[in-house]
Amino acid sequence: MCGRTDIEQWGQMNKDAIQLRSVTRRYGSGDSAVTALDKVSLSFPEGTFTAVMGPSGSGKSTLLQCAAGLDRPTSGSVVVGGTDLTKLNETKLTLLRRERIGFVFQSFNLLPSLTAEQNVALPLRLAGRRPARAQVREVLEQVGLGDRARHRPTEMSGGQQQRVALARALITRPEVLFGDEPTGALDSQTGREVLKLLRGMVDADGQTVIMVTHDPVSASYADRIVFLVDGRVNGEMVGASADDIATRMTKLEAAPC
Repeated sequence: MCGRTDIEQWGQMNKDAIQLRSVTRRYGSGDSAVTALDKVSLSFPEGTFTAVMGPSGSGKSTLLQCAAGLDRPTSGSVVVGGTDLTKLNETKLTLLRRERIGFVFQSFNLLPSLTAEQNVALPLRLAGRRPARAQVREVLEQVGLGDRARHRPTEMSGGQQQRVALARALITRPEVLFGDEPTGALDSQTGREVLKLLRGMVDADGQTVIMVTHDPVSASYADRIVFLVDGRVNGEMVGASADDIATRMTKLEAAPC
């Protein structure tokens, strides 16, 4: 996948698309409080592909939600392209997510009554913008579905539906694309096709991708793998094979609490 082997050199490639600065996220209060993230500091350079991994309950999804502005940290800051999300009110935060951030989830979340092109155009319509058909067709072509524009989700395979979801995330030309187990509902072959698409978007278009995954094969498509344990960063790997990632994960899962 990625041939880079030096973490420090990799981290100096580009300016940062996202910075997490001492981010802590707690749920609840008093003795029942749970700390999902504990003073996490991470940078995600522009035009790179980062996978986030860790045992169950390690804080992966919370990290993604805070980085994407879906959840607010208890303390610390999240900076997207120079904008501190923690200083925005809800209206401005919603606008930033809509205009500058894309999401792809395990469930495709397509509207069954709409065609592929209508599903893709939906974010622009919700933003009060009239999408150009050429723009919609362009992103569908980008994910290999130019000939499926008028098909509804029930007329497409799971992999094709995920490609539509990916095109929908890309229609706003987001600065960062977040994936939460984006291949989790797909068979291995179809999942790899989606991962190759993501990899190609990073390499050819300079897209920034941050993906939460439990799968070492999926993570091997990334430039860097960040490991979390108990809400804290527990090391990184760059240019790692699926076997090496799996070995690292096995050690993390076997470590005593």
